[in-house]
Amino acid sequence: MGDSGALLTWVVVRQDDNGNRYRVGRYETEAEAQKMADSLDSRGHKQLYWVERVGSPAL
Repeated sequence: MGDSGALLTWVVVRQDDNGNRYRVGRYETEAEAQKMADSLDSRGHKQLYWVERVGSPAL
């Protein structure tokens, strides 16, 4: 839970060019997480960003 008591059930994941995966941040809604993933992806780096629901199977 975050400070507001909301469940942060969505996570932004980053995969670098070596295949390493990292959680970048957790968000209350899928829309918030997707907005952040899109913002990070638009920077033009080689990393790949996507959104997952916490507890969903890994890729």
